[in-house]
Amino acid sequence: MNMYLHELKAYRKSTIIWTLSLIAIVVLFMSLFPAFSRDAESFMKVLEGFPEEIKKAIGLTFETLATILGYFSYAFLYIKLCGAIQAMNLGLSIFSKESRDKTAEFLFTKPVTRIQVMTAKLVASLTSLVLTNLVFVLAVIGTVSLVKTEEYSGKALLMISSSLLFLQLIFLGLGVLLAVLIPKIKSVIAVSLGTVFAFFMVGMISSSTDDEALRYLTPFNYVDDYYIIEHLRFETPFLVVGVVIIFVSVLTSFLVYRKKDIHSI
Repeated sequence: MNMYLHELKAYRKSTIIWTLSLIAIVVLFMSLFPAFSRDAESFMKVLEGFPEEIKKAIGLTFETLATILGYFSYAFLYIKLCGAIQAMNLGLSIFSKESRDKTAEFLFTKPVTRIQVMTAKLVASLTSLVLTNLVFVLAVIGTVSLVKTEEYSGKALLMISSSLLFLQLIFLGLGVLLAVLIPKIKSVIAVSLGTVFAFFMVGMISSSTDDEALRYLTPFNYVDDYYIIEHLRFETPFLVVGVVIIFVSVLTSFLVYRKKDIHSI
């Protein structure tokens, strides 16, 4: 419990900053919705010269700009990017800091096992992400209700916004796995940004080409916002793949961390 509280406190400031950043993105994008919805046709005329693949990649269609759920889905693309960076950065940082800060010797002289250490770190990371998402979802519901110009499905909005946690859990798992596999990480942010942006670019390529097979290669496309709006449910195959990635990443991390040589000097 002491390790859990210590890690939670250590990343408290980071959690608050990321939460406020996500809320700021929601408020910024949704405050522009009334203007976009009024001039959707005019704005689309401006975009007529853009290649169709580019418009698909960034999710810009007439329906996107004219409906509040469509517009939120467009904004959510960038929210997911920030959320993924937060989760990846957290997973990498919290499990590699003993090597970076050379504190492993102090930690493992305590009467705790490596499994206990990793469990405490993992639960602390999960707690930070859950708290972020609770505040985020409440902010989304409040902001959308203030700027709405039409009736919309509250269930669809809740499903889309809550899918951020699912995406973050995948990247948290990948971050933890990289942290225990890479002997020494000199720059957490460099690895985090490089990995997340690589998946993000694959996601944009998948969206622009409508390649279903390519969707499986990027967690960003495991949840299709427009599918949720139309069917009010998630796509089971992609949920299963996401859960498998999380499970395999965490299990492999535990197995590797038990025997890993952690440099302390």
